[in-house]
Amino acid sequence: MKRIRMCTAILFTAAALGGCALPQGATVSSRPSTEELSIEQFAQTDFNRTVSVAMRDNLESLARLLEKLYRRNPAEWRKTGAPDIEAAIEQGRKAIREGRAPPELAGLRDIEILSVALDPNYRGDRVGAFVAGMASTIINAHDGKTRFYVTDVLNAQHVYNAARNVEIAAWLLASKRLGDGRPLLLANEISDGATNLSFEREFGQLIGRLDLIANLLDENLRRVGINYMQGLLFFNFLPVR
Repeated sequence: MKRIRMCTAILFTAAALGGCALPQGATVSSRPSTEELSIEQFAQTDFNRTVSVAMRDNLESLARLLEKLYRRNPAEWRKTGAPDIEAAIEQGRKAIREGRAPPELAGLRDIEILSVALDPNYRGDRVGAFVAGMASTIINAHDGKTRFYVTDVLNAQHVYNAARNVEIAAWLLASKRLGDGRPLLLANEISDGATNLSFEREFGQLIGRLDLIANLLDENLRRVGINYMQGLLFFNFLPVR
């Protein structure tokens, strides 16, 4: 339990430190991002809260990626039919929360959406499809949920696989090209005039959180068994008052 509480603190600290690398002019809260106490939290263990916070931060990272990619690739948000970029971003945020594909890809999910988004022949909103595909991948790896309670049982291997899928998607985004040699989407930039690695930072945070949760899932199950065996070994009495 102490280990889980420590990892919870690490998650909050990582989120706060991540803000230190924001581009000049960006604003960041001076306090850790947390939630008000609610009734539903009484149905959550420390570990459930850790996974819920990690999922919340993952979805926020995806929303930031969506906005950054739309601003770097304005032709993509115009394919959504939204009147302006702000409306397109809001539509994308809703799709992220729901893990939903763009309308033209309805019926597809997780890696199916990612595969289409990274196909050079795809003519739809590549940004929306790419980010929605990652959202669907991450949410489905968590059994289709974004909030977690004492009755939830997650599969560590599925979460680990989601982290690897994000790695692969980031690499393909940076390496694949259209027929004329242009990148699928403009993202990171290293040139004489500018350096922008904010996309890489968001991908790194996503992968790091997913790997942490995958490791904690294995550790959590292992500790349940160890604690039970320790109780039998040392004949611990249960408290009566």
